[in-house]
Amino acid sequence: MAKIDQLNETEQDILEIIKTVPDPEVSVNIVDLGLIYEVDHNEEDKQIHVIMTLSARGCPVGDTILQHVQTVVSNMYPGFHVDVDLVWEPQWTPELITEDGRAQLDGGF
Repeated sequence: MAKIDQLNETEQDILEIIKTVPDPEVSVNIVDLGLIYEVDHNEEDKQIHVIMTLSARGCPVGDTILQHVQTVVSNMYPGFHVDVDLVWEPQWTPELITEDGRAQLDGGF
């Protein structure tokens, strides 16, 4: 698995695709919110694996967000098996929000 700061070019492209997925509660993309932990692209096995979290365990739109990630990645990589796994460790904190995310939130956190 490639952590966000160690992605190859294809994995960076996948991350850019995932940036189209907003958190509907705050209208900021889930990458800039710091919800994506790892992305792995295996061309040989035709697999893509995304490890992510949510800002809270009881997130009412969590299933929708995970499905949206699955859909946008699958649409851009037809023929690949896409797994999106939800983890709770490490726990998400507002410190994981990128500078771009903070600018989009306008100081909301």
